Amino acid sequence: MGHDITLKAADGFELGGYRVDPTGTPKAAIVVIQEIFGVNHHIRNVCDRLAAVGYVVLAPSIFDRTERNFRSGYSAEEIAVARKFVADPDWPAMLRDTQAAIDAAQGIGPVGIIGFCLGGSVAYAAATKLHGLKGAVGYYGGAIVRFADDTPAVPTQLHFGEKDSGIPLSDVDTIRAKRPEVEIFVYPGAQHGFGCDERASYDKPSSDLAWQRSLAFFATYLK
Repeated sequence: MGHDITLKAADGFELGGYRVDPTGTPKAAIVVIQEIFGVNHHIRNVCDRLAAVGYVVLAPSIFDRTERNFRSGYSAEEIAVARKFVADPDWPAMLRDTQAAIDAAQGIGPVGIIGFCLGGSVAYAAATKLHGLKGAVGYYGGAIVRFADDTPAVPTQLHFGEKDSGIPLSDVDTIRAKRPEVEIFVYPGAQHGFGCDERASYDKPSSDLAWQRSLAFFATYLK
């Protein structure tokens, strides 16, 4: 059963989050980074699913510096409100808060990170800039192309939708060219957010395949 937690970043800021522990001895730990919709029902469900297969899972509330406990659904109106958080994103602050979750997971075992949408970009940046990780997975992170000159320090896997209106395939090609060591998958016909079963863009076959690949990745690198 998951529960709310408090994390402390290096600059002293305290942020909230969500943690789930597995039944029995954990395999390792995974940090889950939210979309622009906060640590909402979908992100908590992702955490619960990872815990169900043996991981300790922590999801930091990386918008707490702007608005504490922000959680949103996926209606057009809610999406419009959530976009305010990425109008001028404070990447260093989000990475400090991500590092707080990674630090909180130390001692459990190897630590991985997975992120979705904005969180996919944060997960990639974490692989290049933060410490304490053994692997990183990013789903449809629109800013990854801007960070692609930075080399991940750990194995990294990325997932994109072929029909993502916000991430053209030319961006994916740029990432491939600059980072040939990164494992990249593109899902035919899939749109942005294809991995979230609460969004209109949900694509179950693509989501299921991406999830299988993500779990196999963590099984390989979180040993």
